[in-house]
Amino acid sequence: MVPMLEMAGLDAVMERAYRLLITAPETDLTGLAAELGVPIAEAERALRDMRAMGLVRETAGSVPRFSPVAPDLALGPELTRRHAMLDSARRAVDQLAEEYRTNVRRRDAAQLVEILPSRSALREKLRLLQDGAREEVLYFCRAGHVAMPSTDNREEPAALERGVAYRVIYERALLEQPGMLPNVAYSVDLGEQARAMLALPVRMMIVDRRIAVMPLVQHVRGVSEPTAAVIHHSSLLDALIALFESHWTRATPVRLAGDDTEDGSAAVTPSGDDLYLLSLLVAGVSDKSIATQLGLSLRTVQRRLQSLMELAGAQTRMQLAWHAAREGWL
Repeated sequence: MVPMLEMAGLDAVMERAYRLLITAPETDLTGLAAELGVPIAEAERALRDMRAMGLVRETAGSVPRFSPVAPDLALGPELTRRHAMLDSARRAVDQLAEEYRTNVRRRDAAQLVEILPSRSALREKLRLLQDGAREEVLYFCRAGHVAMPSTDNREEPAALERGVAYRVIYERALLEQPGMLPNVAYSVDLGEQARAMLALPVRMMIVDRRIAVMPLVQHVRGVSEPTAAVIHHSSLLDALIALFESHWTRATPVRLAGDDTEDGSAAVTPSGDDLYLLSLLVAGVSDKSIATQLGLSLRTVQRRLQSLMELAGAQTRMQLAWHAAREGWL
């Protein structure tokens, strides 16, 4: 039998002995050796080591007998300690690996940029980076996917659940694609911070401000596979981070239907549903696209926008957007 409790410090004989004691709660040294099929000296050594680890108790009597201690009490603390040691070792390895890569890049500039030659390689890299993200993921999402549709990004919900922050800027044309608004709403509901702009200069993802992925060539005559670059820590990466931050400050926040205002006042601010509609309008999504994706009639969308204009005292939609920005509605 392959030892399953080796990580807790038990060798093969100790594990067999402990499992036997769990099923036959009390036995003596001779009986244990016979059941294990090992010499008495080997069984005695296993019992001695298990007693030292707090796995068994010896009962009083003319012939000493042994009974097991509950596994969670006996093994739990040791496993916790070893798990902490493993985490510490993993962090040390990650730090050493990063130092190694940094030194290699200093000697070889070609190591700063890694080329991904295919769609499958790009998709795999995007997934691996999100799985390994620890703090923050920054995204430029343009219309027309290259590696995978946004709806296939199963790594983001898992990363959000473990506390990774996502800041995503969506291109307006992408928000107008069928099914995108519910997908964005789902991500925002999980914790994603979403904003929108008319157009984005590139599509890219930046993870933990240490590595970025950016498609370089999407469509070339006679070539169907995209080419992408993986950019490691460098001045180029710093420039990409600055590019994202400059667009983030100018992008329009996407508000969810049902979002509450800070003061909870419904008399001076729109409802959550109307804030969602307003955020899409300011992002440049057309009335028709809003109506289609929200399952509303065009007339209903326009009526609600008219109500927002009346609430803001605006004569035009431009005035409505200006008032929303001034009042901090979005």
